[in-house]
Amino acid sequence: MAKTVRKRASKKELILQKAAAMFREKGFAATSMRDLAETVGIEAASLYNHIRSKNEILEAICFDVANSFNANMEGTESSNEKSILKIEKLLRFHIRQMIENYEEVYVSDREWKHLDEPYLSNFQAQRRNYRKKFASIIEQGIVKNEIRNIDAPTAVLIILHAVSGIESWHRSRARISAGELEDNMVMIMIDGLRKHS
Repeated sequence: MAKTVRKRASKKELILQKAAAMFREKGFAATSMRDLAETVGIEAASLYNHIRSKNEILEAICFDVANSFNANMEGTESSNEKSILKIEKLLRFHIRQMIENYEEVYVSDREWKHLDEPYLSNFQAQRRNYRKKFASIIEQGIVKNEIRNIDAPTAVLIILHAVSGIESWHRSRARISAGELEDNMVMIMIDGLRKHS
């Protein structure tokens, strides 16, 4: 069997990866372009050959994450599955993103407020729209008698906050495996939503 060769990250991709890690650790405001250049291992002046500004880096991180989540939402919405299965798929996607792309997802969730206009308003609108779509799937499930009669926007809020709590799993020294974490979270939250006959 032929070995798959992993594509080497471009300099810009490397800068975005290192920036996401620094923004998560120090915060966007406290990270300087000089700090970033040092971490990447290039001169600060050379950094500007690949990226115009710190804000451009934040835009790229936030909108890459948003595009990934929106594409997944569109695919989930258009499927013919039961609402409860759609919610489980969305939840599993959120959990995996928080595990596998932790830095980027964390930054897009916590540091987006530092975006410049018009990106800030655009990102806020995307966040609102995403939550509305998520709530709409829950509401459809309530109508179809698959999901308990609950307030859908509140359920979305609880689910998203629970997923953001995976941050503490990353810091834990005695943590369960990523697979166990995902299955435990899905069991707790999906069973909490499911209407039992």
